[in-house]
Amino acid sequence: MTATIQTVDTADGPFTILADEHDRVLSSGWTADHEAILLRLAEKNRPAEVVLGTTRAAAAVAAYYAGDVTAIDAVEVRQFGTDMQTAGWAALRRIAPGAPLTYTEFAVALGKPGAVRPAASICARNAPALFVPCHRVLRTDGTLGGFAWGEDVKRRLLDREAAHAIAA
Repeated sequence: MTATIQTVDTADGPFTILADEHDRVLSSGWTADHEAILLRLAEKNRPAEVVLGTTRAAAAVAAYYAGDVTAIDAVEVRQFGTDMQTAGWAALRRIAPGAPLTYTEFAVALGKPGAVRPAASICARNAPALFVPCHRVLRTDGTLGGFAWGEDVKRRLLDREAAHAIAA
């Protein structure tokens, strides 16, 4: 598989998108380091070749940062994982901007109320950040918790989405 990689500027710093030959996002995040984006994927799921180019997802990123926080919803992604991870990633995409869940609430949304740690693991293993909004899940006490791209980015994303929810 040949994948396209593109880095765009955002208010939160450089954002890099890796998309497959069907323009589905495989991995993304707030870095200009292409290797860091590739390493978010298991070795067996990494593309054989990566070329610089333009992705459709870049327009959604620009729209998101311009105030349309739902622009990311239509971006196709491709993820590799277990059935529970796949269900979890789909559930993350259903969390509304401005309405974050705690890991406990996320586990309940998965139909697995006792599976708080697996719910957190689903977030940690999410490669297409932003498009699968794992940043919308907080620690059970309501604090930010970890985020692969840093708590500062997570806070700004949540603040941006909360402002949108208030304005809507």
